Amino acid sequence: MANTQATAQAATKPNPTPVTLIGLGPMGQAMAGVLLKAGYDLTVWNRTRSKADALAGRGAHVAASPAEALRAGGPVLLSLTEHAVMYRVLEGAEADLDGRTLINLGSDTPAASREAAAWAGRHGARYVTGGVMSPAPGIGDASMSAYYSGDRAAFEENKAVLEVLTSTDFRGEDPGLAQVYYQIQLDLFWTTMTGFLHALALARAEGIPEETITPYIIEGNDMPMFFEMTSQTVAEGRFPGDQDRLAMDTASMEHVLQATRDAGVDAALPEAVLALFRRGIDAGFGESTFARLITLMDKRA
Repeated sequence: MANTQATAQAATKPNPTPVTLIGLGPMGQAMAGVLLKAGYDLTVWNRTRSKADALAGRGAHVAASPAEALRAGGPVLLSLTEHAVMYRVLEGAEADLDGRTLINLGSDTPAASREAAAWAGRHGARYVTGGVMSPAPGIGDASMSAYYSGDRAAFEENKAVLEVLTSTDFRGEDPGLAQVYYQIQLDLFWTTMTGFLHALALARAEGIPEETITPYIIEGNDMPMFFEMTSQTVAEGRFPGDQDRLAMDTASMEHVLQATRDAGVDAALPEAVLALFRRGIDAGFGESTFARLITLMDKRA
């Protein structure tokens, strides 16, 4: 509640603090909009200048170049597709990085984030990695969140700006940590959503409308419970087959695959899952619980 109130208050008070935003895709546009609404003195730059026109009409300063944007003052928020784009955009403007704070809100790997932090440091800039767990329409909503890591002092100094975008969760001084948390969430999200689409495809092929099957899918899958049980099993490192056995799970997955083939639905996804299950069977896990498959994914488990 406090964060929501703080965001609402920020939206009603002018704030002369300068902020620079580079990158005006859907996320950048949303970020620029809430920063302007909160009264920040916003400078923007985008390769396609026309994307800044509407923001200029709302009071944003439009820089003619990345170097000019860097010189505008305040933290520099980067809303770019990946870190490689940052290097291309800022090429030739490295001298203007000295003394600046870069807060990279684009997606990339933890390793790429660590390399980017080292690169920024060599040019005299402080670096914070962000992993924004919100789609563009959720920017400005304090119930949404973002992970941050890297230069702690730089994060704390700019926390108020970042909390205009979403709530914040600082995970540590390793600049790769924010992207570790972010990519873990995306790993689960995209594999889960791909499974959901496959389930819809199977339903459609069997003549069941999406609006009919979706409530059953939601009601029949208590994923938080399964996540908690499986996480505890993995943490303990014991995989008894007293609650489920991989041999039975494999037979179940074989039925899913056959139903998919019978319906004429693309079988690549269940084939991949079944292949992993069968690797577990070949490794001697048939009488163990499904969770033991993690030992095939992570040799340290």
